[in-house]
Amino acid sequence: FPPPALGHSSELAFVVEPSDDIAVQEQPLILYCQVEGIQPITITWRKNGALIVDSENAFMLANGSLYVSRFQRLRGDGSSDEGEYDCMAQNHYGLVVSRKARIQAATMSDFHIHPQNAVVEEGGVARFQCQIHGLPEPVILWQKNRVPVNTDNERYTLLPKGVLQITGLRAEDSGIFHCVATNIANVKFSREARLTVSGSHSTVYKDPMILVGPENLTLTVHQTAVLECIATGNPRPIVSWSRLDGRPIGVEGIQVLGTGNLMISDLSVQHSGIYVCAANKPGTRVRRTAQGSLVVQAPAEFVQHPQSISRPVGTTAIFTCVAQGEPPPQITWLRNGQILETSDHIKLKNNNSTLSIYGINQADEAIYQCIAENSAGSTQASARLTVLWADGLPGPPQSVKAETVSATTIQVSWTEPLQNTKEIIGYVLHIRKAADPVEMEYQEAVSKSTFQQLVTDLEPSTSYSFYIKAYTSRGASKASEVTVVSTLGEVPAMPSLFIKVINSTAIQATWEPSIKLGQHEGFKLYYRKVHLSQYTGPVLLPSNVTAYNITHLDASVVYEVKLLAYNQHGDGNSTVRFVSLRETVERTVLNPPCDCMKDEQNNKTSTTGIIIGIHIGVTCIIFCILFLMFGYRGRLLMCKNVQEQLSTPQIPRSQRSATGLVLNGAARRDRDDRDLNGKQLDMNELERLFPASLSQEQQDKGITVSPSAPPAPHDETQITTLPLDEFSVIEEQPDPVGNPAAPAPDHGPKLVCVCVYVCILSCPPIPASPTQPHTKQDASLVL
Repeated sequence: FPPPALGHSSELAFVVEPSDDIAVQEQPLILYCQVEGIQPITITWRKNGALIVDSENAFMLANGSLYVSRFQRLRGDGSSDEGEYDCMAQNHYGLVVSRKARIQAATMSDFHIHPQNAVVEEGGVARFQCQIHGLPEPVILWQKNRVPVNTDNERYTLLPKGVLQITGLRAEDSGIFHCVATNIANVKFSREARLTVSGSHSTVYKDPMILVGPENLTLTVHQTAVLECIATGNPRPIVSWSRLDGRPIGVEGIQVLGTGNLMISDLSVQHSGIYVCAANKPGTRVRRTAQGSLVVQAPAEFVQHPQSISRPVGTTAIFTCVAQGEPPPQITWLRNGQILETSDHIKLKNNNSTLSIYGINQADEAIYQCIAENSAGSTQASARLTVLWADGLPGPPQSVKAETVSATTIQVSWTEPLQNTKEIIGYVLHIRKAADPVEMEYQEAVSKSTFQQLVTDLEPSTSYSFYIKAYTSRGASKASEVTVVSTLGEVPAMPSLFIKVINSTAIQATWEPSIKLGQHEGFKLYYRKVHLSQYTGPVLLPSNVTAYNITHLDASVVYEVKLLAYNQHGDGNSTVRFVSLRETVERTVLNPPCDCMKDEQNNKTSTTGIIIGIHIGVTCIIFCILFLMFGYRGRLLMCKNVQEQLSTPQIPRSQRSATGLVLNGAARRDRDDRDLNGKQLDMNELERLFPASLSQEQQDKGITVSPSAPPAPHDETQITTLPLDEFSVIEEQPDPVGNPAAPAPDHGPKLVCVCVYVCILSCPPIPASPTQPHTKQDASLVL
């Protein structure tokens, strides 16, 4: 070959590739192969993957083409010249392989469908068919009475697949018909068939009917499809075509043969679909239909070719090869003509359309080929990888060591290369989980004066690989040796813990196992009385357990519960909770579960309660004013069962909420605690948790705790004690002897205050919501 012309690529590439062909028995065959690129170039041929050695029968010409002198479908030794041929071209930079060319022998079988005798009435439709297989596809012509059929007669339609249609039959159409099949291999004649046209044209009505509908076809782009449709009826039906998916058939390349056959020239993939032939009775909606599918295949072709690239040692090379076709092609990669095998540093992605080579070295320098192939054909494209290596680069860093510091940290150290260290501008540490693919690697840059790096944010109990490269302004050194080390194991995280009181002697500890705990084998549960130093436990629980009941407890003391997760590396941090069974039991007694029936009744009468409450309040105020007007003085003010006196609807005593027993002081204290969002501990709360810690001084100051004191069974009056710090009542003192004129003390304002307070307590409160129970509705006040 002459050197490549100016403007031609210096890359090794095919200018002409061998193509599929059909060879004639005992005739010569030439397969063409022409290559361009930097000389010298060597060309060789393969058949079915085996190298072809020059012989009398097959040898290579000077221009690189293969010459087969006498093509044989089957030789005496059982061999055959049929098969898949490809040519290989190689120069100093690598090797490329052409597309595979399928070579078949020209053949023709016997007719497997012959035309049949037919008797058809005048004006009807006659159809003759013959079928024969051959390579290439035989051309079929028809003869009538041993004379070629006159194709200029519009009533005679010849279809490519060996069908003859005659419409509007007349008496002169009678005769003997046969077909002739011809290709480069042979010429064959079918049997003869007689057509008899009988009677005269009938005027009897006949429904439309489709004699022959379209058959399913699978063809290749640029071929021609003929969809047959023959319809009969009286009057003569109108034949129409449509697509089952509703898309238009179009007009370009569309032609009607005869009275209803559809021919589509220059097929494309868009022509694929199901076609419907309809025979319509003129002027009506009476119709008959038949359908057939058309599948158009497209050989593989490239949308994006791989491009030749040059990359420095240690970097990544990526080739992209995108192909399309119908059916979608499969992509295969070759390296210097051999099927490419993937490894840790060679990866194929995106259905093999992307080839990535990580950490390239001089051994990766080669020609890489992308082969796209489907049932309709194959194609190939190639690209060359050039690995750049500059003289005078540093050697690989030495003495790479990695030491585990913690569960998430590893210390990596190294020494400088043995040669060419003056131009080093820095080092790059390459880090990867040992189990991850190469493409998951990441890097950390280190200054040229630093020979160690603390690698953090690693995962516990995980193996990591490390290697170092020294970088200069002209490129990187070769990689150092790889060292692999594992991080330490990590104890589990601290679990969440919740305590629920079951009864006066039992509690339930529950927790939520979470992936945030890390790898854990199970849990350890401890508990103790707060005034004791020793824990009960550990209670060992498997990792799938999320609850545990602690029983036989003392209701009079506070307990501490502790939970932790553990694994083979040790115990994790524990979660601690405190719980008092006494407090919970008291709250249960003082605040029993709601009586839903009572709440519903209260909700229904809430409006009535408000109206009655207003009347009670007004009555109390009038009553207080009368006391003042008449100068009534006394020690006690009694308002007992005012609601009963006013005939207010009452709730039976057996259904009254136990909240009526709550001390007024405790109720106020609870309200204050809620206002402070639990930030201030109530003294009574301390009393319950630590009974021994309440001082006598506090008791003397009026801090009295009797939340569970039951009312007298015979007393229907609910008693509320008013603490002294809320208001006071001053007793009337008797007049001193000998001082009858002493003025009576003025109790007016105080009595007014007392009366107003009594009125407020006597009025039933307005419920905050339909679900809140009424409290203190029946309470009376005794001072």
